[in-house]
Amino acid sequence: MASTTDTAAKSQDVEKVNAGPLTSSQGTTTVADVVVQKIAGLATREIPGVYDLGGGAARAFSALRERIPGATASAGQGVSVEVGEKQAAVDLQIVVEYGVSIADVARSIRRNVISAVEGMTGLEVVEVNINVGDLHLPSDDEEDASGDSGRVQ
Repeated sequence: MASTTDTAAKSQDVEKVNAGPLTSSQGTTTVADVVVQKIAGLATREIPGVYDLGGGAARAFSALRERIPGATASAGQGVSVEVGEKQAAVDLQIVVEYGVSIADVARSIRRNVISAVEGMTGLEVVEVNINVGDLHLPSDDEEDASGDSGRVQ
């Protein structure tokens, strides 16, 4: 008998979840994947210790794109999302600065991404998966600066 009561209580909970902020008697609001992707990307970039987003190839294309006059970096680079009617899941590929606590950076990213996506879209963020794909060293900037000078001046 207890299981029948539990089942009835769970079905009432499901009905409450189905009446989310994106659905009303006047209509339904849908949020495109790219919107959630950009929000998550911008929220991630706000965190100290995050050097960049994306894997090596994505960052290389971004560097080329930035050299084109008027072009800007993609806000969704390094971010993939799955968006449903009421929930979203976010996967991030990041590069962190050398010397930061990766665990602290990941915790801050999760908190900021969940807050931004839920606050702006009304979707429940069920998970934020973070893959730290590279570590940015201060010497990397020095090599880039000296490498651009070329052989002939």
